[in-house]
Amino acid sequence: MAASPTSSLAPPVVPMELHAGNRDRLVAALRGHLSASARPLHGLVLLQGGEEKTRYCTDHLELFRQESYFAYLFGVREPGFYGAIDIASGQSILFAPRLPADYAVWMGEIQPLSYFRDTYKVDMVFYVDEIAQVVQDRFGDHGKPLLFLLHGRNTDSGNFSKPASFEGIEKFDTDLSTLHPILTECRVIKSDLELALIQYANDVSSEAHIEVMRRARPGMKEYQLESIFLHHVYMYGGCRHCSYTCICATGDNSAVLHYGHAAAPNDRTLNDGDMALMDMGAEYHFYGSDITCSYPINGKFNSSQIIIYNAVLKAHNAVISHMRPGVNWMDMHKLAERAILESLRKEQIVQGDVDDMMVQRLGAVFMPHGLGHLLGIDTHDPGGYPEGLERPKDPGLSSLRTTRELKEGMVITVEPGCYFIDALLNKTRDDPISSKFFNWQEVEKYRNFGGVRIESDVYVTAQGCRNLTNCPRETWEIEAVMAGAAWPLPASSSMAAAAAENRNGISKAL
Repeated sequence: MAASPTSSLAPPVVPMELHAGNRDRLVAALRGHLSASARPLHGLVLLQGGEEKTRYCTDHLELFRQESYFAYLFGVREPGFYGAIDIASGQSILFAPRLPADYAVWMGEIQPLSYFRDTYKVDMVFYVDEIAQVVQDRFGDHGKPLLFLLHGRNTDSGNFSKPASFEGIEKFDTDLSTLHPILTECRVIKSDLELALIQYANDVSSEAHIEVMRRARPGMKEYQLESIFLHHVYMYGGCRHCSYTCICATGDNSAVLHYGHAAAPNDRTLNDGDMALMDMGAEYHFYGSDITCSYPINGKFNSSQIIIYNAVLKAHNAVISHMRPGVNWMDMHKLAERAILESLRKEQIVQGDVDDMMVQRLGAVFMPHGLGHLLGIDTHDPGGYPEGLERPKDPGLSSLRTTRELKEGMVITVEPGCYFIDALLNKTRDDPISSKFFNWQEVEKYRNFGGVRIESDVYVTAQGCRNLTNCPRETWEIEAVMAGAAWPLPASSSMAAAAAENRNGISKAL
C-alpha cells in the first residue's frame, strides 16, 4: 500500500539579489558590446511587463504570469509595470501603474511606490504615466535619451517580443536591434541563485512524480494523475503555476508527443498493461522544471515494455555521461538515436547496419523530436539559435531546439524517447529504401504500444554535468516505488546522498 503523501520541502524565500545580479550581467554585457562597437556607454534599457488579460469578451481575468524577460530582470509579479536600467550608472527604475481608488475595494490595498522599491530592491519607482518626464529629466544630460527596446524573434515559437510603448515615446531615440540578442544570451547561463530555484522546482516536481507513480491504478482517468501532480506541487511546494500543460498519456496516447491539449485532454481510462508517459513540471518564482517519467500502470514491466524502456534509458544515461562544456548538442542527439537503434536491432525490431540507418535518418522514425532544450524561466528557454547558427533541415535534427556547444552554467533537458507513431511508420513502410531496415513482423507487435520518454533536467558544470532531477529510473527502482517502497531506495542510498549533497549546496544559495 502506498504511503500517505508527505514532503520535507518548504518553499524558499527568494532574494531579490537574484534579479539585481541579472541586471548587473546585462549592463556588463551591453557595456562590452557598445565599447567594442565604439558607441557611447549611455542610454536606457526599457522593458514593458505583461498585462492582465480577460477571457475573450468577458470580465473574467485569467491568472496573470509575468512576461519572461521582465521577470528575469525585475522579478515583479504584478501586471502593468515597466522597468528601466541606466547603462551608465547601472541604476534600476520601476514604473508602476497608477491604480484607481476602487481597486482597494475589489482587489486589496493600493501599495505606495516605496513598497515596490523595497520589495523588488530597485533604486527608484515612479508611475507609468510619468515615464516620459522621468526619462527626459533624469537621463537627458547627453541630449535626447536613447532607449534600448526589446524586439527579437523567439526561435522556438517564431513569435517576436513586444517592444515597450508608452505615451510620448516618439520624443526619444530608440534602438530595436541591440538588446534582444544580448539579453537572451544572458539568460542562457544560470547564476547560483537561479540554479537554486530550478533545483527547488525539480525537487518538488520529482516528489510529485513519485506520488503519481505510487497512486496510479488501472481504472483511473489520466486527469486524475494530473490532478495528483498539481495538488502536490501546490499543496507542498507552493507552486501555483506549472511550466507547461501536463502531458498525462497512457496506452497509445503516449505516442502523441504533445498530448494533453484541449482536443486530447488527459481523459482516457487507464488499462491494466498500459504504459504511462507523464511529462509534468512545476514552476516556482518563474523558474521551471520539465520532467518525464514512463512506467507501467499496473506496476510491473512486461517483456515488451522492458525492451523499449531500457532502450530509452540507455540513450538517456549515455548522453548524461558524455555531457560537458564544449560538447555539441547535435552530437548528443545522434548519440541518443544510435543507442536506441542499437537496442532495437538487438531485439530484431530493426535490421541491418546502424551506420546506414543513421545516414537514412531512421532514428527520427522512433524519436522525431529533439533531444532537449534550454530550461529556465521558460520551459523552452531562449538562446537555442543565436545569430549565425542555422537550424538543420534533416528529419529529427530539424526539431532540435538548439545545436549549440554546451557551456558551463547551462541548464538543458535530456529527453530521449522511442515511440511507435502510425503516421511515421506508414510513411517509412512505403519508402523502398528505409523500409528494408525494419522487421515489420516485429514492428507490428508494437503498433499500439505508444511510447516511452525519460526526461531529466541537467546542469552543465566545469568538468561534466549534474542531474537536477531525482526520480526512479531503473525498472527495478520503479517497480519497488510503485509497490510502496520509500525513495530513494536503500540500495541507492550512497548515490542519493551524493545527489542530496549537491542539492543542498545549491539550496544554500537561497
